[in-house]
Amino acid sequence: MKRRADELVVFLGPSLPEEEARRLAPCTVLPPARQGDVWRALSLRPRAIALVDGVFEAQPSVWHHELLAALEAGVAVFGGASMGALRAAELASHGMVGVGRIFAWYRDGEVVDDSEVALLHADAEHGWRPLTVPLVNVRHVAERARAARVLTRNAATALVEAAEALFYQERTWPRVLERLRPHWSASTRAAWDAWFLKGAEDLKRLDAIACVQAAATFVASGAPAPVGARRQPSSLVRRRRLVDDVTRVRGGWVSSGRVLEALKESPDAVELAEAGLRRALLAGQARTWGLTATADEVAAEEAAWWDERGVAPERREAWLATSGLDAVALRRLCEERALERLVLEHAPRLLPDGPSWDEALADESRLRGRWARVARAVARDAADGTEEEPTGDVGSD
Repeated sequence: MKRRADELVVFLGPSLPEEEARRLAPCTVLPPARQGDVWRALSLRPRAIALVDGVFEAQPSVWHHELLAALEAGVAVFGGASMGALRAAELASHGMVGVGRIFAWYRDGEVVDDSEVALLHADAEHGWRPLTVPLVNVRHVAERARAARVLTRNAATALVEAAEALFYQERTWPRVLERLRPHWSASTRAAWDAWFLKGAEDLKRLDAIACVQAAATFVASGAPAPVGARRQPSSLVRRRRLVDDVTRVRGGWVSSGRVLEALKESPDAVELAEAGLRRALLAGQARTWGLTATADEVAAEEAAWWDERGVAPERREAWLATSGLDAVALRRLCEERALERLVLEHAPRLLPDGPSWDEALADESRLRGRWARVARAVARDAADGTEEEPTGDVGSD
């Protein structure tokens, strides 16, 4: 079966050329991930994400919350080589799959500093070409040189220490070696020069290849991704996602933040917001009271919600995408509806001396003017002889 390229999304930059990733597997290659990119990538409905490269320092790095959201949405997330190795080591217990030696170093505590994978590189126009050498690559080369008997144990250690002493933006092979070569014997210099060009390996590149291949193998297997644990993101994370996300429209996507700004200008914005706040408030109060919606109650709410909209099952996924929702988000909202219903059902006993169901119906009808309209209708029916004669003045206006 031919695979869709957007089944596998790869965040890639200096660790591996984009063309090489495409040769490894059908995939959609995106630039090094920054904060919000993984949320936005979920709109492509991938089966797997391979996180290799990511930005840091000048731009916000990819958030752990985004990767957890992807796992919760049933998307397999692989990481290796660079930022992907860091995040995979931090989130391995949550289901993110780490790939490669650099990931193993972080996982096992052999390296701990984020700067181990940092390097200076060119921009997208120049293919993210590396301009400096990451420390993990120096460690790998030192090991290989020692195994090839090009360097002694002490010389290999000195090579790593010389690289560690340089800021990552200044760490190039010439600068590392200029600190060492004066201390090497003539035979060591000759052995290094003969070996380096063919013996030195780019470990980040090797791990990036392994990461893309592992994710591609998973996609090709057709196996379902393990669904990550359900989480309640903090309000900060929810607000950030609300404006960072994208919503699918015919022929493309639009910023969810722009949709929100347009909604704020609509005449019923206050009513919509108050309805949402009321539902969230009641659901939150329900949790504090220890009320819990069962899976069947949430499923019933979801079924009722779909019935209200009259959307055929085969169109539901696309319909959700145009509403800025996915299955996980819809289920969360339907749980709130179920909790809201539970609170309302139990309101007479939850509110000390609170209104009965009949009282609540009457009060809300009076507030919305329904009471008077119904009263007039009752009066007309009574006048027609279909109901008892009304008493008082309900039909006088």
